[in-house]
Amino acid sequence: MDAYVVVQWVKTEWTKQSRGEPGATRRNAVPAGFALPHLRPAVHEVRLLEWEDFAPVWSKESSEIDRIALTLREDDDVLSVQLQDTMYASPRRSNRPSPVRLQRGEWVRWQLNHRWARPRDGGWNYLLTTLNLAYGSPRDAKVFLGTPTRHVDERTHLR
Repeated sequence: MDAYVVVQWVKTEWTKQSRGEPGATRRNAVPAGFALPHLRPAVHEVRLLEWEDFAPVWSKESSEIDRIALTLREDDDVLSVQLQDTMYASPRRSNRPSPVRLQRGEWVRWQLNHRWARPRDGGWNYLLTTLNLAYGSPRDAKVFLGTPTRHVDERTHLR
């Protein structure tokens, strides 16, 4: 990683079954952020799947940022962050927010949702992607449990 960043992806996936009760209550209780296992620069991913009762599953951490999904540019101790919409799913977003600029010690939560038809049966799957990104060394492993410095909410109604 170029800049000192800590990245946490939280990806929640569900089907139509969790759109109504009682599944929606369980899905809506899924946290947008988790405590970090350490404070070193790293990329962490947590997946929460309906068919696994939304239990958090941590992927192996990485030191490499997915440059297709996330664009970072550091200039004079300011980090520009742009989440790319790489999903070939609905809804398509033609007007995207500008990059978020962070000073050291700040963090952003960026949320984006999608839906797509499953080819095997035509049913719907839904995905909420939450990016939590801290610029500079966080002082607390619970940083993503608090209120972000910046919040970009691109969630929209999914049929």
